[in-house]
Amino acid sequence: MELGWPCSLLKVSQSDMANTAITVARGDGIGPEIMDATLHIIQAAGARIDIEEIQIGEKVYLAGHTTGVDPKAWDSIKRTRVFLKAPITTPQGGGFKSLNVTTRKMFGLYANVRPCVAYHPYVDTKHPGMDVVIVRENEEDLYAGIEHRQTDQVMQCLKLISRPGCERIVRYAFEYARRNNRKKVTCFSKDNIMKMTDGLFHKVFDEIAAEYPEITNEHWIVDIGAAKLADTPNAFDVIVMPNLYGDILSDVAAQIAGSVGLAGSANIGGKYAMFEAIHGSAPRRAGQNLANPSGLLHGAILMLVHIDQPDIAEKVHNAWLRTIEDGIHTYDIYSEGVSKEKVGTKEFAEAVAARMGQKPEKLKAVSYSSRPNQSAASATSVRIPAKKDLIGVDVFLDYTGGTADELGAKLATCSTDALKLNNIAARGVKVWPDGFPDTLTGDNWRGRFLGSGIVTHQQIIELLGKVAGAGFDFIKTENLCNFDGQAGFTA
Repeated sequence: MELGWPCSLLKVSQSDMANTAITVARGDGIGPEIMDATLHIIQAAGARIDIEEIQIGEKVYLAGHTTGVDPKAWDSIKRTRVFLKAPITTPQGGGFKSLNVTTRKMFGLYANVRPCVAYHPYVDTKHPGMDVVIVRENEEDLYAGIEHRQTDQVMQCLKLISRPGCERIVRYAFEYARRNNRKKVTCFSKDNIMKMTDGLFHKVFDEIAAEYPEITNEHWIVDIGAAKLADTPNAFDVIVMPNLYGDILSDVAAQIAGSVGLAGSANIGGKYAMFEAIHGSAPRRAGQNLANPSGLLHGAILMLVHIDQPDIAEKVHNAWLRTIEDGIHTYDIYSEGVSKEKVGTKEFAEAVAARMGQKPEKLKAVSYSSRPNQSAASATSVRIPAKKDLIGVDVFLDYTGGTADELGAKLATCSTDALKLNNIAARGVKVWPDGFPDTLTGDNWRGRFLGSGIVTHQQIIELLGKVAGAGFDFIKTENLCNFDGQAGFTA
């Protein structure tokens, strides 16, 4: 198994054995314990690193920094460009931003990569032989975090997917497969429902897949794809998907492989990278020398490959496999009849360090190699923009004054010479004209006004003046445009 990162700009000549500076954060809960264990192991293997430590997490949040990171700490990440992060605790209540989301967006960490591997028979799993890599888009989709309360009854979250964002993550998945001798890349989306957003993701996948004829490609609707992943993960190799699906299914994949607690994660951008375990800070287990450091250790292994220390990554990973094979297990994976010794966090780290230079005898040993600089994974296409024509406007209303038919009669009077009321919808379902009386409506309505041809912004402003003059509370508008003659909106 090889896990080289194809788009790193952080490569250092392996013949030049100079240390690489990394930023380290010990985090909250079990974070300090598993970070100590992880650093002990990789340093025992001879990792060529210089550590810059920063403070993140709960104490920083409570000190008034809403991102969970002291502003001065960002300077270290900007300088080293490599961030090894333990889990943190985000205080309950409003006003606290996700540190992970903030970091991913600030540093352009567009690719989240999670290898999910089974370690049968030493770690319990229903899927021996599972070896799936989830490549998740990391910046767009619903995780843009753009939300509004539109009315008393309705909240809105905007799903934003861009062509450049799709191209970067899909190309990264294919480059990853090519560099690591993977045979197939699968796309998960929900474009049977979200025909424009997920439809773009699927369309870009098909376009880029054609550039990699040696790699098999396929597409699954995400719901049945998720069912297949849970039931028959051996059917997949590399899976690429938008942000939300990837977040959920990478946890599912890690758990069915054996344990979320064993999985590491890489967040890769053009200049920066962040490595972590995928589990949380588990404060109830903190300070008891119980936690399994394997997830963070696997994140550190991915980091070592990324900074071009594959020799160290290989030593660490094989020593870890030998430890698991020898039955030296922490409480979370300990099993009577399989495990030989139940150990704590420190003892597990010492056991791995003691096996440095050894390889597993039954589990498959890993092999890593240096990777040359690669910019292909972050490349996006240069395209001629589509011709855009404004042909109408959707006007969203906060309205509780009557039925759909009553609203239709009133709103139709706001039509102008340029823009006529075409239909009214509630919660995405047409309710006027000829609506179904049992459709749930509520207080959020959308009136669609269309022109007979191209319309102007001034004509839309005139329409909105009439809507406001009629006493309606309009809360949002969406311009309706054709792009190269094709509708840029759903019916």
